[in-house]
Amino acid sequence: MPGVHQLRGVPYHVLEGSRPLELDLWLPKAEQARPVPLVLFVHGGSWRRGRRDDMGLRTRTWDPGPFARIAAAGCAVACVDYRLSGEATFPAPLDDLSAALRWLTLRSAELGIDTRRTVVWGESAGGHLAAHLALARTTPPLAGAVIWYAPSDLTTARGSYTPEDPTTPEALMLGAAPTTVPGRAQAASPLAQAHSSAPPFLLVHGNEDTLVSCSHSQSFAAALEKAGVPVELWTVVGADHGWHRLSDTQVDEIFTRSLAFALRLMA
Repeated sequence: MPGVHQLRGVPYHVLEGSRPLELDLWLPKAEQARPVPLVLFVHGGSWRRGRRDDMGLRTRTWDPGPFARIAAAGCAVACVDYRLSGEATFPAPLDDLSAALRWLTLRSAELGIDTRRTVVWGESAGGHLAAHLALARTTPPLAGAVIWYAPSDLTTARGSYTPEDPTTPEALMLGAAPTTVPGRAQAASPLAQAHSSAPPFLLVHGNEDTLVSCSHSQSFAAALEKAGVPVELWTVVGADHGWHRLSDTQVDEIFTRSLAFALRLMA
């Protein structure tokens, strides 16, 4: 896309006995009067698969793609690898996101970015991790979070999810059935981690989500609101997981509104 510069496959963390973790960067080409804000994107895939540069099935055919669109709006975008559940269990993927933020902060001057104005954006399992990162006391603290159709509670049966089942993606991410490791399950639940110093959140979830019940975002929004955190909950009528059942126009509207929310926080 004109006006957007890409850096692909940049190693940000080399772990002993594991693959190097990489990130992709989209940067505005035009010279900026000041360092640009950052969107840190976290991909989905049930914590077990997925590509760092994939915002979901409904955006894969976009031209220009979603990350080029964000960069064209004047933001840098970093799409990051994290260890999947076949490689390591929670909190390893969250540790990886924190390492990516540290790497970007250390190199902010040469990249022309301002990580003090970072919004984390994640979808599905990536939204779960993005919520955790926003709730973590990072340095610098994040400016906000955009969370699409993400699990927030691993301790309670919701929709088709049962915490007794050792074969669910949640159990594989934890390393055991959640009911057998209740402390670990609670620590891995953003719902239980809400606190008053968290940044603003936008939670977007389909009311007909058959994979991750919309009640996850409803309960999480209530917990954030109770803690005094600014939160917007957008329940998308008729939407299934991954924005299935929606028209292309509706998906574009969700993206556009999510980007507008992030831009307001990064201004």
